[in-house]
Parts: sequence; structure tokens; C-alpha cells
Amino acid sequence: MRVTDLARRADTTAETVRHYTELGLLRPQRDAANGYRRYGGDDLRRLRFALKARGLGFTLGDVRELIEESESGATPCPRVRALIETRLDEVEARIRELRGLSDRMRAAMAAWEDAPDCRLEDGRVCGLIDSFNAG
Repeated sequence: MRVTDLARRADTTAETVRHYTELGLLRPQRDAANGYRRYGGDDLRRLRFALKARGLGFTLGDVRELIEESESGATPCPRVRALIETRLDEVEARIRELRGLSDRMRAAMAAWEDAPDCRLEDGRVCGLIDSFNAG
């Protein structure tokens, strides 16, 4: 398969295929006649695995580690369980951060509802932000 064929079969973009190839996650052979990269069934399986893993929050580094562990003959499943716990903790922490940001943004919007728009002559950029107390 060529890049576009592989991308279509995995329901992704050619750019993703190229990027994953550059990272070494995919290992196409070079066509001796024209120099094109030729991908095989193993590349399609790895690509589909990588896309599913990314959809679950695994990093590309995680994906590489899991593929390498599998190729060494070991099952990466215990590592998958440990990594997903870590990724879940990270996502939940980020959600808490985003909720806090959302609350601050709503408070700013409420505080600025009746505030006038005006140019400041004292060098400040925006009086709205300068006057807001995120508390």
C-alpha cells in the first residue's frame, strides 16, 4: 500500500501516516523501482492500534513503548492498565483546572458586564483585566 491507501484503510490522513512513519511507529519498505514507501499489513495493524490508543489518551511515546514491548514477545497489557490509570489521573486534573478557568472566566464576564470600554492613558493595556480580581 502507498501512504494514501494506508491512510484511507485506517480512516486517517496521509499526514498522520507520514508523521507516524517519521517517528518509527510504521516501517514501510522502499519500492526499488520508484523509491515509494510501501506499507504492509503489519503497518496497517500498528496504525490502527496507534489511532485507538491515541483515542484513549495514550501519548505517541506510550504507543511506541507498547509496540516495542509487544514486538519483544511480552504482552503490554499490564503496562496499558498502568498507563491508562496515569493518563486518567492527568485528564481529571486537567478537567479540574479547566473548571477553575471556566469559573474565573464567568466571574470576569459578570464583573465586566457594565464596565465601560475606554482607552487608558496610564500605560495599562486593558483596564478590564487589570481591574479583575481572580481571588
